[in-house]
Amino acid sequence: MKAVIDRFAGEYAVLLFGEDEIKVDMPKKLLPPAAREGSWLNVTFELDEDGTKKQEEKIKNLLLKLKNKNQ
Repeated sequence: MKAVIDRFAGEYAVLLFGEDEIKVDMPKKLLPPAAREGSWLNVTFELDEDGTKKQEEKIKNLLLKLKNKNQ
């Protein structure tokens, strides 16, 4: 997926994704140091299965704690 930096607004960059130009505000500190208005970015997202499982376990444990606390 590609996105272009449309402009900067304070500590954020306004990115436009894809042909539909979906607008996303991204903290500037997450961008490459040389990124400028008009720069094109290659953007990828991938699932982290291990991270998802850990988060699910964490939530499960918190819910058990709450349930046990209220008994």
